[in-house]
Amino acid sequence: MILDIPVLETERLILRGHRAEDFADYARMWSDPDVTRFVGGHPQTEEESWARFLRVSGHWTLLGHGFWSVHEKAGGARVGETGFLSVKREIVPSLDGIPEVGWSFDKPAQGKGYATEAVRAALAWGERHFGKVRFACIIAPENAASLNVAAKTGFKEVARTVYKGEPILMLYRDP
Repeated sequence: MILDIPVLETERLILRGHRAEDFADYARMWSDPDVTRFVGGHPQTEEESWARFLRVSGHWTLLGHGFWSVHEKAGGARVGETGFLSVKREIVPSLDGIPEVGWSFDKPAQGKGYATEAVRAALAWGERHFGKVRFACIIAPENAASLNVAAKTGFKEVARTVYKGEPILMLYRDP
């Protein structure tokens, strides 16, 4: 089933739905220890990457929102992903009812401002889709790069908590 996932464009990037042909690059990105160091803590196997790939795609089908695959306009290289998720996390404070924003970018794409550019586009879409609501994200305290992206896109720390036995920062972006 092909869904009508919105395509977003920024100055340098195209955000579009994931496609089957994206999986090889997706799996390679998620097998990189530099990418997974703060997200899951270990490189993903192809099987784990496939389950994650299906999860991000399934959000659009069931919830009407999800993650976009992010590509450079110049050349079309896949550089990462960003979007909204609802994963029913067992975390305090609860994220139930709060759109959660996430992003991950391939090692060669890091440090170029792509994450900030893509997250800003996703948030603009989110404000049109969800309305002027609070958005949340969770970030490992050691992940300075993601904390920088969060700050540049309007998120502020609201809690230090634990998720899956690891310390985590919860951040909100209020309307």
